Amino acid sequence: MTGRLDAPLKVAGRAKYAADNNFPGMVYGCVVTSTVARAEIEAMDVTAAKSAPGVLAVYTPFDPLELHTPPPMPIPGDAWLPLRNRDVEWYGQPIGFVVAETFEQARDASMLVEVTYRQLPARTSLDDHLDDAEDPPELLGGAEPVVTVLAGGVESIEDALADSPVVVSATYRTATQNHAAMEPHSAVAVWEDGVLTVYSGNQGSNLLAFELGGALGLEASQVRVVNPYVGGAFGGKGRTSVPGFLAAAAARALNRPVKATLTREQVFTATATRPATLQEISLGADRDGTLLALKHDSWCTLPRSGAFVEETSHSSSLRSYATRNLRVSQRVVRLDVPQTTFMRAPGEAPGSFALESALDELAVALDMDPIELRLRNNSIAPPGQDLQWSSKHLDECFTSGAQRFGWIHRTPNGRTDGDWQVGLGVATAMFPALRFPSSVEVRLNADDTAVISTSGADPGTGLLTVVSTVGAESLGIAPERITPRLGDSLFPPGGMSGGSTATASTGTAIMAATAEVLDALLKLASAPGAPFEGQEVTYADGYVHSGGRTMPYGELLRAVGEESVAAVGSSAPGEELTKHSFSSFGAQFCEVRVHRLTREVRVSRLLGVFDGGRIINDQLARSQLSGGMIWGVSAALHEGLEVEDNGRFANGDFAGYLVPVNADIPQIDVQFVEYPDTFHNDVGARGLGEIGVVGVAAAIANAVYNATGIRVRHIPITIEDLLVE
Repeated sequence: MTGRLDAPLKVAGRAKYAADNNFPGMVYGCVVTSTVARAEIEAMDVTAAKSAPGVLAVYTPFDPLELHTPPPMPIPGDAWLPLRNRDVEWYGQPIGFVVAETFEQARDASMLVEVTYRQLPARTSLDDHLDDAEDPPELLGGAEPVVTVLAGGVESIEDALADSPVVVSATYRTATQNHAAMEPHSAVAVWEDGVLTVYSGNQGSNLLAFELGGALGLEASQVRVVNPYVGGAFGGKGRTSVPGFLAAAAARALNRPVKATLTREQVFTATATRPATLQEISLGADRDGTLLALKHDSWCTLPRSGAFVEETSHSSSLRSYATRNLRVSQRVVRLDVPQTTFMRAPGEAPGSFALESALDELAVALDMDPIELRLRNNSIAPPGQDLQWSSKHLDECFTSGAQRFGWIHRTPNGRTDGDWQVGLGVATAMFPALRFPSSVEVRLNADDTAVISTSGADPGTGLLTVVSTVGAESLGIAPERITPRLGDSLFPPGGMSGGSTATASTGTAIMAATAEVLDALLKLASAPGAPFEGQEVTYADGYVHSGGRTMPYGELLRAVGEESVAAVGSSAPGEELTKHSFSSFGAQFCEVRVHRLTREVRVSRLLGVFDGGRIINDQLARSQLSGGMIWGVSAALHEGLEVEDNGRFANGDFAGYLVPVNADIPQIDVQFVEYPDTFHNDVGARGLGEIGVVGVAAAIANAVYNATGIRVRHIPITIEDLLVE
């Protein structure tokens, strides 16, 4: 098994991230943010800031940089351009940019900017404004806000619920979250001979080049985005960041390289978040556990000018369980809050908390084992659809996981261990198996090495290693002979590293590119004057074969006077989408311990068993899934931005925004149920990056109920939720 190719550089501190780039004559920018949630800026006095030591320029909505609305990208949501007008739509919104000779000078001068606001009433509470909910501006795949599936003769979901012998109904809430990546959003912009080069952590350098080019009025050939390493992204670096727009425009205006990096506090407001959600679920079942009706109504926060929607009901209940009657709906509540965007398992993570908690409540009402209830309602296709799952082994995930976890020892009321109440919980994990369009260049060199290049990013997922592994397998040579290259918009467009698509998308493109380059190699081998002139030639394991003769491809290239031969291959979703439904599946098992006096909750054991098709690299897959499960612990017990009435985040920094540390995380056990899915793609692998977080929060909440008898229907769960008189 190939180890992580990027590991030696990262652990030695030699991996070069965006803000590590420095250039002669470089200057520094610092973002100025608003101190109110909703207002019109009446004036900005920048006199003191401009006269401060080292300051070169101060940009505001009154004296803005040249930025234009870029054309839309194939990503839900819109680009947010800083300084485009005087409207303030959330607390901490970027409203100015100070550029100076040093960062310290820019930071100090930014504090001298005086802003006069005409404040307006701010809306900051989801619960307080539910009556103002509206239909979402757009949903993934053009889905309708309300989707209904009813059995013949059933007129409404309410009728189906009324006819169900057992019904449970509850309301669940999830908190606003920030991506909190280790690498703050940053950019270094350099103009040279009319060409802009931007170094910025992102999830698809060709996408940022397209968006930046549109914002700056440039041709595609005039923009290059470089991004070899990313210190975490999770959806939060899918679009151009505020520092990216400002640094690029300021570098052009000043004709000097500009570096801009958000402070940690600014990351919490000047970037996009996961929206808060409120979800109402009603489940109707027969007494044997057969699900007869499922109703899931969802609301999420949305900024005034935003378009990204956290689709909790559509991403969970619409696909998860077999039922004859189903209705899901999605509404949005516009508030004066920061922009929203993808965050690891968007929709699925908060949606699964509600759905899988409700399933547990139904199991309690039926006096049925929670695993038995889930297996009884296992589906062969999404409800109301004819396209069956291409490959689904969720039942095996549950049965093998139950044996490994010791589920047989679970009791309905948990157990005690000294001062600790101990409970077990379980939940289903699902995440759609997707592919994005992707292109890859494969180049064979005369020294018997190969280079594989694509603009796609590796935000810590291990894509660099996957490229090497799949490339070596496709070419039949050792991985050590391959140099994988990522994160440069000059490479073929690799699409966005998101949606757990990178392995399937890039891997399939590698296979296509390999076929193309080998065709070109064989044509060279049999061309006039070549070593195999006029012969039928084949390729295998790094050698060209014909008539009993073999020759390494490097020797062949040298013989025909070529340094290399290259080809670009592409892949995209195709006709397979008309034949099957695609998803990865998993079963999440959790043990918690709740102290009977302090009510502290400790997660003591976690097991995830996953059906994600072929596993390309066991180490990478386990790392991604373990990381996702840690995200689930964080969502359940730690993470949540607290919005004050004035719109300020009370805990918008790493001191107050809780994330787990090592002491919070138990030994995590990850197992695979491995069935390659070649219906989905030629590599046979389905997405694993995000499914690890799905279901974990619900499994923890269900375990807390099993231990204490207290049902908590919101996350994060706090000590106060478990206090008993």
